[in-house]
Amino acid sequence: MALRTVLAVLLPLPVLVALGGSQATARTSADVLLSARQPVLASSIEDDTLPASQAVDGSTTTRWASTEGVDPQWIRVDLGQPATIRRVKLNWEVAYAKVYRIEVSDNGTDFRTVKEVADGNGAVDDLTGLTAHGRYVRLVGTQRGTPYGYSLWELEVYGTADSSGDTQPPSVPTGLQSSAVTATSAALQWTASTDNVGVGSYDVLRNGVVVAQTESTSYNDTGLTASTTYQYAVRARDLAGNLSGPSQAITVQTGSGGTGAFVLGAAGDIADRCTESDSSCVHPKTARLIQAMNPANVITMGDNQYDDAHLSDFRNYYDKSWGKFKAITKPIPGNHESYDDTPFAGYRAYFGSIATPQGKQYYSWDKGNWHFIALDSNDFVTGEGLAEPAQLTWLKQDLARNTKGCIAAYYHHPRFSSGDHGDNPDSIQLWQTLVGAKVDLVLNGHDHHYERFLPQNVNGQADPAGPVQIIGGMGGAPLYDVHAAHPATAKILSTHGALKLSMTDNTFSTQLIGLDSKVLDSSPTYTCH
Repeated sequence: MALRTVLAVLLPLPVLVALGGSQATARTSADVLLSARQPVLASSIEDDTLPASQAVDGSTTTRWASTEGVDPQWIRVDLGQPATIRRVKLNWEVAYAKVYRIEVSDNGTDFRTVKEVADGNGAVDDLTGLTAHGRYVRLVGTQRGTPYGYSLWELEVYGTADSSGDTQPPSVPTGLQSSAVTATSAALQWTASTDNVGVGSYDVLRNGVVVAQTESTSYNDTGLTASTTYQYAVRARDLAGNLSGPSQAITVQTGSGGTGAFVLGAAGDIADRCTESDSSCVHPKTARLIQAMNPANVITMGDNQYDDAHLSDFRNYYDKSWGKFKAITKPIPGNHESYDDTPFAGYRAYFGSIATPQGKQYYSWDKGNWHFIALDSNDFVTGEGLAEPAQLTWLKQDLARNTKGCIAAYYHHPRFSSGDHGDNPDSIQLWQTLVGAKVDLVLNGHDHHYERFLPQNVNGQADPAGPVQIIGGMGGAPLYDVHAAHPATAKILSTHGALKLSMTDNTFSTQLIGLDSKVLDSSPTYTCH
């Protein structure tokens, strides 16, 4: 018999209270439910009737369920603001976690463990006495208690939001300077602010207007006009939303040249079978990020529609978000487009001639001084070499005909990846051809994460003469875990968002924009080969 049970049997209630029950009750009663109907993300769902949002809807008759038979799985709730977290209550359905952990994060990316459970037995787990602080709470199941998946009737997080107490702003950022300036970009860096609780992000002001939010102490402002003067300042936001004053302003003069500037929006692995009415549905949110970029064109890196990419799915889901950019979209297919009853039928019917402008599912197009090559990498992943040698032959001929000074290629399956699918050795000939042609930028999807590589050679080693490869499979489908990064990996994040590509007639730079519109990663400005 457990000690708590023994005390309950042998001692009267007043004695139990004297042992500390009243103090614990008082503290618990001061906490409030923070997670109700807040935005939720999950690693997977069993089907469309069991979305993550049902774990925080306040009902014990609706639930979230993950894909069956797969470890690990997770569900994450955004509390809307930083908070002190003291209690997490889990109401399990039959499919429960035997081994799991509770994690907390300030930014939704970098998580720290606050509670580990190694002997879960289902029913209700009421985890009290926690001493954590953050905005995002994540449950990570690592060992299932049944052959099924993980399923929760309710995930409840209790504590106290910072807005009820913290009113002290962070210190004003200092040391703002420009570390590199080109004709169309200005790289900024500054000294971190301090705060009594914690700094959450920085606002970057250009000519007095906020143009970006970033969690780091550096930012590369792109898409600028050549031979133009700009004034910059930064200010800090703490985890409670308090705002510092602006830093001392600096003036930056962009260089000459760099004409033909334009912006592209891009992502892969986009539309799950959900709509904006579901708060956990991501692709409408990434579509808003693309819209804010006001891009000249939109590039998609495959798996535009899940799961089997029927025409009805494209119309019911993709079209209601990313479909608003259809007229300016330059798509390519992924493996999920091939899962239709007739492979690629839904993809071809939805995009029409946009998807096959040259009669094939691979094609090229030009903008400014850039040559873009859209490839169908399904031909390169058969495990038996090239399923359609004609595409490689066409690629070599297309590269030979090109007269533009900068080249970008995009296709679904990455040659190198630190994600769930890993490297794709079947595409070696494709990668060798692109590297040999001095291609500047390669965009991929397939693995559901973000990964930016340094320029690399045919063997995946850092080499300034090679292309910059970026995996952008974070357009809306459930995220995958990432593993040890490659030697040439510059930045890797398991997060949703959209790519902003800023191009000129001889340079390019890239940014990852998160769902909260913050800049999560900025590349240097590269000069075309």
